[in-house]
Amino acid sequence: MRTRVFAAPDDLVNWEWVGRNLDTIAERTWQHVYLTVIAVAVGFVVAFALSLWILSNPRVGKPVTQLSAIAYTIPSLAIFALLVPVTGLSTLTAEIGLVMYTLLVLVRNTVAGLEGVPDEVLDAGAGMGYEDRRLLWRVRLPLAMPVIIAGIRIATVSTVGLVTITAVIGQGGLGWFILRGLNTVANRSTFVLVGVVLSVLLAVVFDLGIQRFGRYFTPWARKVA
Repeated sequence: MRTRVFAAPDDLVNWEWVGRNLDTIAERTWQHVYLTVIAVAVGFVVAFALSLWILSNPRVGKPVTQLSAIAYTIPSLAIFALLVPVTGLSTLTAEIGLVMYTLLVLVRNTVAGLEGVPDEVLDAGAGMGYEDRRLLWRVRLPLAMPVIIAGIRIATVSTVGLVTITAVIGQGGLGWFILRGLNTVANRSTFVLVGVVLSVLLAVVFDLGIQRFGRYFTPWARKVA
């Protein structure tokens, strides 16, 4: 019976290569962060505007949600294939696709949060003399923030994963290591593991950071020392 031999961690990762290429790793990591932050920020601005539209015109809620759901189901490679002839192998091409994928989660959570504010709270605010705009910013939005933050966390973590796919158009951040590892023989496992492990760590850092950041917008949820 043949004995199966497992490679040791030192055999999977060429630490000498990692040490020589820290600048490249840092550059690709920063590119990954940049693509993620821009996509989520732009996606949130668009989703918030759509949510306000839905809030004032409930009839458009279903069509907007359906369109964002359809966009979410389109394979990323198909989106890039359609965009490349128009916008080229550019950051804009990557961001259009990434923003599209954030809308479904962000719109649903933002609308759910804003609509979930109890009517009696809104009536109390109106009784205090708050007009619609102040009612939105001083009452609705603060109370909806936990749900909105949850949506941002989900959208951000999923975007970190999707950014790796943009490596096929030269914009992949850490996905560049994964793609190179799949297309080379030397240091294959090193390339793949660097891309995968750093992508996972980046997703965890983003998730914990947004969770912590969200506490500033939900002071009632803070623990009293």
